[in-house]
Amino acid sequence: MTDPLANSGLVVVDKPAGMSSHDVVSRLRRIFGTRKVGHAGTLDPMATGVLVAGIERGTKFLAHMVAATKAYEATIFLGASTSTDDAEGEVLERASTEAIRGLSDTAIERAIDGLRGEILQRPAAVSAIKIDGKRAYQRVRDGESVEIPARPVKIIRFDINNISHESDYVEVEVSVECSSGTYIRSLARDLGEALGVGGHLIALRRTAVGNFLLDDAFTLETLSEHPRLSLSLDEALPRCYPELAVSAEEAEALAMGKWLEPRRLQGIHAAISPDGQAVALVKEQGKRLATVFVARPSTL
Repeated sequence: MTDPLANSGLVVVDKPAGMSSHDVVSRLRRIFGTRKVGHAGTLDPMATGVLVAGIERGTKFLAHMVAATKAYEATIFLGASTSTDDAEGEVLERASTEAIRGLSDTAIERAIDGLRGEILQRPAAVSAIKIDGKRAYQRVRDGESVEIPARPVKIIRFDINNISHESDYVEVEVSVECSSGTYIRSLARDLGEALGVGGHLIALRRTAVGNFLLDDAFTLETLSEHPRLSLSLDEALPRCYPELAVSAEEAEALAMGKWLEPRRLQGIHAAISPDGQAVALVKEQGKRLATVFVARPSTL
């Protein structure tokens, strides 16, 4: 019997520069011959690296995909601020040559120290955050003045890999691990502001989204030649959640959306049937173990 979920799952794409996340989705729709493609965790066109996409029923799982942290390799330009906090925006102000020459590695390290841990971050006005149902970047394009309130984020790791001093600017190569919802270009802006010289992002590569890594990723060229999933749903659910073994009878009940007796579980678990299939995500709610997401509904 053919598995109805054989073509459903996740594709981790190594996104190239110059393409929007929506462009990648459009390419994947052609590659996999389906309209049912979605993505999680937007990457700006200038950025490269890990972009997680859902195929067929995998699109339904994206809303439940755990990606509490993300990791990046980035290059920050110190010496100028831009309208978008990255290289694609207009230069708003440049620092003097004297200010750049006086910028020491110690000062940069100290400023970065102040951006680690739990901080309040103000997203860029051109971010994809919705304000009254409309994307912030669209409001900017429409000529509106946008000021997004600061929000709490966590910078787990903010390491300097290299500092390159030039006559009128400094480039800082960094590795960042942070909570989901953090804007790396906002970190670049804030670093420049803390140093009094302005700053913006000139290169960004995402190396991890939660448990999904570059090692899982395929280029679009590879996928065009050999379309295939990075992870089936049977592999994706336990990658994100702890496993819960269930009997064949319990798996059948979960497939119909029924609840089971509670098992004193903490948080969401991936219910795995005896044959290794991921049936559903489950969570204890009161005196029942209920489904949060059914990967293999009985109606398939």
